[in-house]
Formats: sequence, structure tokens, C-alpha cells
Amino acid sequence: MTDTIRLVGEKRTEFGKGAARRARAAGLVPAVLYGHGSETHHFTLPAREFARAVKGDANRVLTIVVDGEEHLALPRAIVRHPIKDYFQHVDLLIVRRGEKVTVDVPVHLVGEAAPGTLVLHETVQLAIDVDALAIPERLEVSLDGLDVGDIVHAGSVALPAGATLVTDAETVVVAVQAPVAVVEPEPEAAAAPAAEAAPAAES
Repeated sequence: MTDTIRLVGEKRTEFGKGAARRARAAGLVPAVLYGHGSETHHFTLPAREFARAVKGDANRVLTIVVDGEEHLALPRAIVRHPIKDYFQHVDLLIVRRGEKVTVDVPVHLVGEAAPGTLVLHETVQLAIDVDALAIPERLEVSLDGLDVGDIVHAGSVALPAGATLVTDAETVVVAVQAPVAVVEPEPEAAAAPAAEAAPAAES
């Protein structure tokens, strides 16, 4: 990834929960920008534009404009409301061109393992050290040719040029097993015939 999306922030003059609620009600998300010894900036971003910018790729480097200055920034923490799912707060880290950053990248499975096998996706993301402007949206693992007993470790996952793996290389990403046989319960024995009628009471 070499392109960035440009977002213009508005400097915050009010702080606290009440101010944050008012900002969100106005369609803004409170944000903070820091890093590289720079002054920490507190501002708001248009929530809809930010949502479009990071949709499907939380590791996207953005161009943030605050107080007329442009900064390349990587989202470090995106806090959403646990129920309503709107953005509550965003932390952004200043990065430099040519700088490497450590990020968690999703693992995407492609292809198909041998017929009749069970594929276990044990690790869904890997940490890598990579150029800030070349962060991949995902890492692909091919299932083609895998059969029962095969395992794909983190160390065998292909990385972008210049990237290095931070996750332990022995971490299991994919394991292929034989499907677990489902044992059908034995049908209950047919109900015993109704007990013979009790003998008539003696007169």
C-alpha cells in the first residue's frame, strides 16, 4: 500500500465525557495523534469519512491534517461502542516514510484442502514488522494440496518483501484433520409390551 487517505481534523477545545458525547452527536469521533517526540494533538475527525477510510483495513496509513500540518498516521487503537458500534475514540501513531512498524495482519485462507478433510484455522492474524507504507491488507495461506495431518506454521506464511515475522515461527496457523465421526445414538429399545392385565381380584 503506497497511497493514503487524507482526513482533516478539527482541534478540540473541550474535553471530558460531556464534550466527547457532543462531538459524537455531531458526527465526529474524538482522536489523539502522537509519536516521534511530536506534540500530542487532540482533535476530532468526521466519523463517516474515518469509517470509510479504515473499512476492511484497520492498518491503513492515513494523512491527517491538524492545525494546517500534515502527518502520516497509523491507527493504533479504535474504540467502538460495545452495543451501538459507533466510534468512541481513535488513537493515531505518527509514522515516517521508510519506517517499519509492527502490526497484526489478518490471515486469509485460499484454495481447498483434500476432499473429506477438516480444516482448522488456528491463528487468524500474524504480527509482522513491515514498512509503514507497505502494510498488506491480509496474508494468504493456500490450502491446495493439504491433506490429513498437514500443518502450516507461521514461519512458512509468505510475507511482503522486506517484512519480517514477529509472531513465533512455530505458531500453528492451519491444521488439517480427518473429520470427526458423529456417532448416532442407539435408538431406545421399543417399549416393553404392556404388562399383562392383573388377575381379577378374588371375590
